[in-house]
Amino acid sequence: MIPLKELFNSLTQSSSVNPLKILILFISISFLSIVLDELGFFNYISIKAINLVKNNQWSLFFIIYFLVAILTIFTSNDIVILTFTPFICYFSKKGKINPIPYLVMEFINANTYSMLLSIGNPTNIYLSASFNISFLTYFIKMLIPTLFASLASLLVLIILFRSELNKPISNIKITEIPLKNKKLVIINLIHLIITTILLAISNYINLEMWLIALICAASLLIFVLIHTIKEHDSLIKYTIKRLPFNLIPFLISMFTIVLCLNYQGVIGKIANLFINLSSNKYDTSLSYLISSTISCNLINNIPMTILFSNIINYAIYATIIGSNIGAYLTPIGALAGIMWMSILKKQEIKYNFLSFVKYGIIIVPVVMLFAYLGLMII
Repeated sequence: MIPLKELFNSLTQSSSVNPLKILILFISISFLSIVLDELGFFNYISIKAINLVKNNQWSLFFIIYFLVAILTIFTSNDIVILTFTPFICYFSKKGKINPIPYLVMEFINANTYSMLLSIGNPTNIYLSASFNISFLTYFIKMLIPTLFASLASLLVLIILFRSELNKPISNIKITEIPLKNKKLVIINLIHLIITTILLAISNYINLEMWLIALICAASLLIFVLIHTIKEHDSLIKYTIKRLPFNLIPFLISMFTIVLCLNYQGVIGKIANLFINLSSNKYDTSLSYLISSTISCNLINNIPMTILFSNIINYAIYATIIGSNIGAYLTPIGALAGIMWMSILKKQEIKYNFLSFVKYGIIIVPVVMLFAYLGLMII
């Protein structure tokens, strides 16, 4: 066991890898996204887009694809999955079409584009913080692998679901729901844009990313509180209820376990094993990519990330890719998968563990290969 004093020092250290700072960063970013969702922004633009479809499943498929991609980049894969899954189930019933192509595409897409920015996934945040990788450096390095991975996944999805997408669709016309508060939506979007810009230049203005996110979230919180008091609304109540507080004990407990393993010398032995197996950086990157993808589905991507952050040398980006695409191999690969399956069950969609694995086994190897090729180009 690790001495309590050393454990306390590790949990309260001033470095960017401090789990408390990482939690603040992720919860702050989640707050910006959840408020936007509670104001009806995601549903508003989704319905606008769906109503443009002229009874063609292919048009509908690509509209949802690009919406999920864009929103995932600037918000969070978890938020997008939680928001879009019930919506996809809804319009599929109205259009009398099979929801599975859209649901699988949404989940794969969200967990692919979440690689692009360091704030797209808690695993990205933790690993980039562990190696002091700036927001901009991360983006430049992950741009090509993300584009390659997204193109590969899209091609596989088209092949898998082409027969379903060729089927006719009933005329979908969904009644548009107005935004709850246009001014607050604009204020929220401004905060989100400013946050992204400041995170991109954080190294140049000497401000840590967690502090930038916290300040921007606190600023938006003031506007939300004013709105709540003025309009007697429950916006703040529902937003706080949806914040990922359950991640706090999970991350800290996993961090503690890894610290104990490291103190006992277990991490060092695993690191030596990887080094002995790899003769060059290409072998190392590939071995980390494969092992991290598989490990996600044995212990979940967050504990895998914490464990691998202690044994990585120069395969950091390969592990980041693995922590994201590993999420669509089995439902236990990430918390998003567990939540997604829970939503499908509530929506009475027949999609079980074997269904998840069936598509994952087909898609993951192709995406892994293309992402690896993209990583080697940089």
